[in-house]
Amino acid sequence: MQVEIKIDKDCSEPKVIIITDEMTDEINTLIKNVSQTTPSRLVGYKNNTATLIDITDIFKIYSASGKVFAVTENSEYTLKLRLYEFEERVSNAQFVRISNSEIINFKKVKHFDMGLTGTICVTFSNGSTTYASRRYVNKIKNYLNYEVF
Repeated sequence: MQVEIKIDKDCSEPKVIIITDEMTDEINTLIKNVSQTTPSRLVGYKNNTATLIDITDIFKIYSASGKVFAVTENSEYTLKLRLYEFEERVSNAQFVRISNSEIINFKKVKHFDMGLTGTICVTFSNGSTTYASRRYVNKIKNYLNYEVF
């Protein structure tokens, strides 16, 4: 694959042009990766106050009692997104679903404890923990591209 970059001072927005003789899986993957934009912030609500949250500050997103929550180092916010909507928005980012009700930020994970039967204990850099269900172990493996599990 050839890659060509042209710097134009008059360009107001980046533009990608793909020239190919046929559509392949590689081209489809390239299109998907280039066209996905990950939001850098979300709006979280706490005590009738809306706060902009940088997604890199989020440790985990989880659902409970019909609501979706975002947990950061110092606080927990309610989101107006569904869990699957958040997952779709950050599908190419560092977030991975670890259970039916939880998505974690892998950049905030300190280590995994696989001593428990049926689940994996995830410890975050701030010392908090959560559990991944066995059903999602393959997603974790795929994300890490590592065969420890």
